[in-house]
Amino acid sequence: MTTQKLLDQIRRKKSFLCVGLDVDLQKIPGHLLEEEDPIFAFNKAIIDATHHAAVAYKPNIAFYEACGVKGWKALRKTIDYLNENYPDVFTIADAKRGDIGNTSAMYAKAFFEDLGFDSVTVAPYMGKDSVEPFLSFEDKHTILLALTSNEGAFDFQTRDSDGRELYKRVLETSRQWENSKNLMYVAGATKAEYLTDIRKIIPDSFLLVPGIGAQGGSLEDVCKYGMTKDVGLLVNSARAIIYASRGKDFAEAAKSEAEKIQHQMAAVMDTAM
Repeated sequence: MTTQKLLDQIRRKKSFLCVGLDVDLQKIPGHLLEEEDPIFAFNKAIIDATHHAAVAYKPNIAFYEACGVKGWKALRKTIDYLNENYPDVFTIADAKRGDIGNTSAMYAKAFFEDLGFDSVTVAPYMGKDSVEPFLSFEDKHTILLALTSNEGAFDFQTRDSDGRELYKRVLETSRQWENSKNLMYVAGATKAEYLTDIRKIIPDSFLLVPGIGAQGGSLEDVCKYGMTKDVGLLVNSARAIIYASRGKDFAEAAKSEAEKIQHQMAAVMDTAM
């Protein structure tokens, strides 16, 4: 999935919605627990119901790891299903990896080569040599954590570091890394007012923006401060969509919620572009 293909899809669908596939077996409809693979059955139904309104899907890897081997099998079946049936959709492994170089190289191989994701989220704390192994995959994207949506982000990310907030140093430094053109960045919707400063440093990069819906972020504010001439945003919604209903109508309810957000995005795009 090239950046141009992603842009084409955004324009065609008039959407920059990313659906988070954060599957908790305690929250999915009870009747699915009778399935051989409840996680995949849930994901497949959600994907089929929402793919017309979404341009990306983001499985949070922790939710699959927590289920052991069965979870990994469900993850593989999910990404294979997406790649085979909806190849125009951008896929994100929300893994937040980042380690010394040879370890990062193995993480990159796992998510890019073995599982076949288009992108993976990466923590930058260990610096250049922990990120560049991901960037060495020319046709893949690395999504760097910059300013996250959680309350604890203020513990480190906004702290002063020689006159600059740490998250700004992450943005500035990462632009010097090899193949930095393949970088995207995480910027939380709950901190939309920071997007103005972020855009001063990375005016054209794509931002993955979690935090609308259940976490309280505002789509309107995200677009106001973070949208570029090419949109430049992937706005993630998970719980509000995938758990819109816990009944047998869960897929239809997810479709309705995804379309509601897509319609809001289309209205913004019509006005701004």
